[in-house]
Amino acid sequence: AVVGGAYGSGIVFDVDTTNKTETVLHSFTGAGDGGFPRAGLMPTPGGIFYGTTVNGGALNVYGTVFKIDLAGTEDVLYSFTGGADGAYPYAGLIRDPLGNLYGTTFGGGAYVVYGTVFQVDATGTETVLYSFTGGTDGAYPKGGLVRGAAGNLYGTTSGGGAHGNGTVFEVASSGEEIVLYSFTGGTDGGDPLASLVMDTKGNFYGTTDSGGDYGHGTVFKLNGTGEESVLYSFTGGTDGGNPFAGLVMDAADNLYGTTFYGGDTSCNSPNGCGVVFRLKP
Repeated sequence: AVVGGAYGSGIVFDVDTTNKTETVLHSFTGAGDGGFPRAGLMPTPGGIFYGTTVNGGALNVYGTVFKIDLAGTEDVLYSFTGGADGAYPYAGLIRDPLGNLYGTTFGGGAYVVYGTVFQVDATGTETVLYSFTGGTDGAYPKGGLVRGAAGNLYGTTSGGGAHGNGTVFEVASSGEEIVLYSFTGGTDGGDPLASLVMDTKGNFYGTTDSGGDYGHGTVFKLNGTGEESVLYSFTGGTDGGNPFAGLVMDAADNLYGTTFYGGDTSCNSPNGCGVVFRLKP
């Protein structure tokens, strides 16, 4: 949870689904241990969870990468300084077979404000794999990463690109970045805020917060040759609008997600309070 807890700076919690009871495993102080976690946790078979906080850390500002066990013992693996190493990790993490962690920062990097793709190894050493320039290569990644079979990393930026409306990118293990698609902000969508999902054929699926036929965002597909197709354009009505988060895919290739707006307008918002949706193949 991004806020609340003993210090008001967010928590890690456990919910017993049988008894419907919640246990707070850790309350962030907003200082050295981190603060305001905005992303989910990444579990491991050993009962260790890894995550990020967008603030806090050694300098109390720029965020952390942390691990926590089921007993609630939290350890900060890395504290961002806000410089070339990055700042403000909004998204969660992924892990390779060697135990290296990968993620993105919304700010920082070699070009000060445009964000990074980073690696943190098992010893807590951070390496910036790529710094965004804010130009055609993209800027301000808010979503996390997916890792291909060859070890390449794939993600989205919410800004930058050829049209200034965000990108889908690939970063190789060598640190070379390739823009797979630049959103125009028109019917193809714009401002992707979330991570991608990848199917067994190497196609990517994601959401854009804006654009589409009605200006309220899209669900899109990007094939291996960089061809983008809009699978659904939200109207902002009962079907939902403005999806901030990414998607999950089941074994039958159904896609599931949420929208921030739209849905039943009888709730306490004239724009609707959002929906949970399914998109069939």
